[in-house]
Amino acid sequence: MERKATVIGSLKQLLLERQAIHNGFRYRFYGSDELLDLLITFIKTERLCSGFFKFKIMVSGGESPVWLELSGPEGVKEFILNEIGL
Repeated sequence: MERKATVIGSLKQLLLERQAIHNGFRYRFYGSDELLDLLITFIKTERLCSGFFKFKIMVSGGESPVWLELSGPEGVKEFILNEIGL
């Protein structure tokens, strides 16, 4: 649980933009290998305890922004805001 909190805290600090989408949120981060590693760790953790999430990572070349799309069924936006805080 502490590792999950650390990963989420790091993502919050690195977050550049959050966009609401129909069934979740899309997040923009600076593109780096370290950020990609952090996102993978976040996904590995969340898929174990929140199996209803759908994850999509959009990556381009170089240092282009990285986007994480986090979505799911009805009510997932509220869950993300209240339980994850991202």
